[in-house]
Amino acid sequence: MLDSKQYTLLTVCLATFMLLIDITVVNVALPDIQADLDSSFADLQWVVDAYALTLAALLLTAGSLADLFGRRRIFVTGLLLFILASLLCGLAHTPTLLNVARAGQGIGGAGMFATSLAILASAFEGQERAKAIGIWGATIGFSVAMGPLVGGVLTEGLGWEWIFFVNIPVGLGTAWLALRHVEETRNPAQTRVDWGGLVTFSGALFLLVFALIQANDHGWGSADIVARFAGAALLLAAFVVIERRVEQPMLDLTLFRKPSFTGAAIAAFALSASMFAMFLYLTLYMQNVLGYGPLEAGLRFLPLSLLSFVVAPVVGNLTAKVPVRIFLGAGLLMVAFGLLLMRGIEVGSGWTTLLAGFMVAGAGIGMTNPAIATAAVGVVEPARSGMASGINTTFRQVGIATGIAALGALFESRVTSKVTDALASTPAAGSADDIGTAVASGGPRAVVGQAPPAMRDQLEAIARESFISGLNEILLVSMCVAAVGGILALA
Repeated sequence: MLDSKQYTLLTVCLATFMLLIDITVVNVALPDIQADLDSSFADLQWVVDAYALTLAALLLTAGSLADLFGRRRIFVTGLLLFILASLLCGLAHTPTLLNVARAGQGIGGAGMFATSLAILASAFEGQERAKAIGIWGATIGFSVAMGPLVGGVLTEGLGWEWIFFVNIPVGLGTAWLALRHVEETRNPAQTRVDWGGLVTFSGALFLLVFALIQANDHGWGSADIVARFAGAALLLAAFVVIERRVEQPMLDLTLFRKPSFTGAAIAAFALSASMFAMFLYLTLYMQNVLGYGPLEAGLRFLPLSLLSFVVAPVVGNLTAKVPVRIFLGAGLLMVAFGLLLMRGIEVGSGWTTLLAGFMVAGAGIGMTNPAIATAAVGVVEPARSGMASGINTTFRQVGIATGIAALGALFESRVTSKVTDALASTPAAGSADDIGTAVASGGPRAVVGQAPPAMRDQLEAIARESFISGLNEILLVSMCVAAVGGILALA
């Protein structure tokens, strides 16, 4: 029979598994969602970013609310919202409705993510806390491992809607466990919510991601895109001013005076903006270029996922004995090396070209994740663990949201440029921009079927070469992000 601490750990791990598997499950299902809902490239980005954006925007506020009203209460409330939004995702019949429901999942997810580590930090101390975080880190690895596989099985067997419907029974069971076994905790010093910080931070993040996703369509120098970037910068500056002046900020800037906390924040952002953001584009390559189905693609991600799962608990148990910065720096540098090994894809390459990079990056992820969690909550007193957990997870989600948007902008620009150059002397030159956008979102098959028979072979070759060129470019950018993050975290 489990004791109360073990039930608490089980509850947090179940919620974490459900949240993170939802991200990797969605990646594998994106091509089917695109075909079924007739989605554009921007729609595909928003399927991931609508979730990450609302999650990142509300995490700090959710952490403050948890410290004020109780961590279990916010955890369960977020869980129930997530279940409702998952139902609406499965019932969506247009890209807009799906993305609105995904934003709803992000709102619910913020309540769970912001409180998960804080609940563990309150329930465990010393070596027990390190072991609990190690198990939690293994859960992250396991969810990454199972996500593509579960997504492939559900998408091929029942339809993409079931990647969302499956959250309902799991979520209800987790809510029951939380209400029955998790002890309520709060920060008695927390007496208010920082609404000014919420508005300015959320607005800045939304404008930044919105500008990145639409910059290629509108033009990077267009008035509306420049205005969005400028608005994001102004709101972010206002956010910093507010956080320095309010009595109870949702982001206590003094925490960044602790080197370990700053290193963990940098590592969380860099890991998400590099490797986790790349999952979307690697999935599109697997399915739209190599022609694998959702299950076949999911199986081919297993080497990365399983290594992450195996390494995470080992590192979690060692964080009490080895300086955390060693794991942060070495893990991110391994991720960078893995991304470098993936780069160099050629037109005739098979999926095994990615295998060595998958294995190295998977071990790097498993090394980095538990170290991030340990550093985030291990340098603050338990009463402030809600804020510390929220800040750490915010950096993760900001990394995913901005990483997907920025890499997508570079990817689409590179693909369109290559297509335009290749079609310059052909009858299709006037449609090069539209063809480039179609190739970026749907791969070669998205354009070949509608091309004149005489041009199909030529257009397929151009589309394949352009897609792979864009993928190689963003792999290089992702590698640089992970490497810089590793060096800064180590420092």
